[in-house]
Amino acid sequence: MPLATLGRPRKNRAVPKLARSLVQATVRAALAEDIGPGDVTSLATLPARAGLTVEMRAREPMVAAGLALAETAFRLRSPRVRVQRLARDGQRLRAGDRLLRITGAARAILSAERVALNFVQRLSGVATLTAQFVAAVRGTPTRILDTRKTTPGWRRLEKYAVTCGGGKNHRFGLFDLVLIKDNHLAALRAASPNAIAAAVRRARRKYPGLKVEVEADTLAQVRQAVAAGADIILLDNMRPAQLRQAVRIVAGRAKTEASGGVNLQSVRAIARTGVDFISVGALTHSARAADIGLDFSPASP
Repeated sequence: MPLATLGRPRKNRAVPKLARSLVQATVRAALAEDIGPGDVTSLATLPARAGLTVEMRAREPMVAAGLALAETAFRLRSPRVRVQRLARDGQRLRAGDRLLRITGAARAILSAERVALNFVQRLSGVATLTAQFVAAVRGTPTRILDTRKTTPGWRRLEKYAVTCGGGKNHRFGLFDLVLIKDNHLAALRAASPNAIAAAVRRARRKYPGLKVEVEADTLAQVRQAVAAGADIILLDNMRPAQLRQAVRIVAGRAKTEASGGVNLQSVRAIARTGVDFISVGALTHSARAADIGLDFSPASP
């Protein structure tokens, strides 16, 4: 991933921390899955007193994410393992930069190695791809959003990684935003005066404290969503010319979100239409793992 495509890091950009309870529970489950009753190779071949020093290094330009999970993986295997943070989540790294330095018992380090790498490689990949999309729309007011297209059980982790790359989280689940989509509207097609108006009215009555977003496939639906008082209008699979028309119709009366078919080649043209947000499912469902490795050298535990 060329470093230039990540853009310049924003100064003092705060990255929200993952809850310690979530980190501990997630890492414990991952270690249990990988180690089971024991790391038979390490137990069979390594003396109990053997020690190692390990350095986690970036092998390509990237944005770091997930270091707390990696650190926890090593510490849970042995409280005597010493972990030094050499980078921070959200930091742009070059190939060869160090993320962590770990010293301790070889058995403990080797049994946590893969789990630690899996977390950081996956989450850094999400953060890095997000940073590329954010860089592509720099200079416009448009913000990059994630979606619910996440790995089951990893949603909070992957959405956290999106924030490390400079993106913004959309809803976390079906509970924190009313999003009226085409299938909801199809079920209300006989409603009066129209499906969108009926859906927004019902949503306001049932959940008055939540924002309401409406998916629009056509400019006619955009007009209906504005008239219904939607907070956000999701402009689904519209070409730039249609998006510009939709933005003019909305005229600031609601936020606009473009979605569908977005990639690094098209995202800037979409941003230049004036939409407030662009949601990109690829941030979490198609990000490749970042190339990160562990370099070992003998050391005393």
